[in-house]
Amino acid sequence: MDAIPVVRSAADREAIRQRFLLVDTSNVADVLDTLGLFHQGLSSVFTPYPPSSGKLAGWAYTIRGQMSPYQLGGDPDKMEACAGVSAGSVTVWSGDGEGVCYFGELIAIGMKERGCVGSIVDGGIRDIRWIAEQKFPVFARYRTPVQSIARWKVNGWQIPISVRGATSQWVKVCPGDFMLGDEDGVLVIPNEVVDTVLVEAERLTDQERSIREELQQGLSLAEALAKYGHV
Repeated sequence: MDAIPVVRSAADREAIRQRFLLVDTSNVADVLDTLGLFHQGLSSVFTPYPPSSGKLAGWAYTIRGQMSPYQLGGDPDKMEACAGVSAGSVTVWSGDGEGVCYFGELIAIGMKERGCVGSIVDGGIRDIRWIAEQKFPVFARYRTPVQSIARWKVNGWQIPISVRGATSQWVKVCPGDFMLGDEDGVLVIPNEVVDTVLVEAERLTDQERSIREELQQGLSLAEALAKYGHV
């Protein structure tokens, strides 16, 4: 039985998002392990475009599609799906598309106008240079100039989806889960443990900050390990 999502106010969601921007995925991954959530990392094929796009942190808004030949002229379901994006969200795109982009510059602009703070794409993107000018972080599986129109079509949104995983073939992403990405990769934090994970990740972050300061002041690594244990 799926857990019931925790309902939070818009202010609480944004406050949590800002706090997550100050912690590293490595610390969050360690916390998830202690909770028995061992398969929350996305595959290493997910790459930031551009590499300087910065940190990604926000609430999952899921979009799913599939290869489905149709006439040129646009995908109204994709437009309807994107219209539902709200502030602080990260769109997470899934599907069986190969060789085609799921979205480009114009959709990124439209989502940003609605307060979306980034995207994770288990597929392709294009217009990378122009998306970079929007300062809109995107982690995607590949890049391609080939459009999805007439090839790949959205067939669902705000539903549980599966994206490629790091330690498992697939990772489940539900609407309202928290997505965190940085130089080390991307994690899915289930909605019901977001608060627990954040508090412990902040504690680990403070501990690491203290360790770095003490190392700079002359503490040896052996002394740090004896004092703080595994870090």
